[in-house]
Amino acid sequence: MPAVPNDPDESNRIFELQEEIDQLKEAVFSHAVVDQAIGMVVALGRITPDQGWEVLKDVSQHTNIKLRNVADMILIWGRSGEMPPEIRAELEDALDRYGPTQIPGAPPE
Repeated sequence: MPAVPNDPDESNRIFELQEEIDQLKEAVFSHAVVDQAIGMVVALGRITPDQGWEVLKDVSQHTNIKLRNVADMILIWGRSGEMPPEIRAELEDALDRYGPTQIPGAPPE
């Protein structure tokens, strides 16, 4: 069983470290969600990953919704087919601005 620290400074430091660990865990999870959403946007819009990132940023900025929340909505849309109309409209507009990228070896459109 771990010893309980007696020193208040040590207790504070442990608390601070636990908070930092929790924040890092959230950041890793959030990054994974954003990466998955970028992957969906890349596949749907036939754009590059960098363009997918720009699309997510554009949708976030034009709707005033945090990028992580936009990414969540895109992943939910992938599973359920449902997306708020204003997000769908902004996503379509952003994809029009950034894509489609020509697929290598595909005949020109």
